[in-house]
Amino acid sequence: MAKQDLNNYPNGKCVIFSAPSGAGKTTIVRYLLRNIPNLAFSISAASRSPRGREENGIDYHFLSVDEFKKRINEGALIEWEEVYKDNFYGTLKSEVIRNWEAGKTVLFDVDAIGGLNLKKIFGEKALAVFIKPPSLFVLEQRLKNRRTESPEQIKIRLDKANEELSHVDQFDYKLLNDNLEKACYEIQGVVEEFISS
Repeated sequence: MAKQDLNNYPNGKCVIFSAPSGAGKTTIVRYLLRNIPNLAFSISAASRSPRGREENGIDYHFLSVDEFKKRINEGALIEWEEVYKDNFYGTLKSEVIRNWEAGKTVLFDVDAIGGLNLKKIFGEKALAVFIKPPSLFVLEQRLKNRRTESPEQIKIRLDKANEELSHVDQFDYKLLNDNLEKACYEIQGVVEEFISS
């Protein structure tokens, strides 16, 4: 059902960013949104509480577990995943259509499985980018420095990062974030070329 609605927009394009938590994905995505005018962020739905300074409707559409399951049953999501027990993330169909109607290229910030699911749905209309941290050690330090999660939560994120890194070769483009400024400049060129092709 979602595919039929989305097929009404033959010129719609997407750029999908995936990375382990702490790899710098959000920073790179924000840089691109500031520097490429025709990009529009697709706000994901999540069944978790906001972290830090996150705001509903800006960082995520925060839904309860029951609300999220209701949206699944209504067919309102293009893709979704239960990342951890009762911790759902997904892409609302309405977000993509709203941005395509405004003539924008939709930018997704999703985990690796979500990114690969979106790539399957959108095919050639999508560029899927995986941001790699320099190492798991560096990733662990970045997560600790955020001071938003407990040691147990950090361990869960590192285990998840290991799993996500096993999918890196399925992405269209691999971006190593060992120097943030260099990574931003590199990926800006790649995204601009994709949009104009």
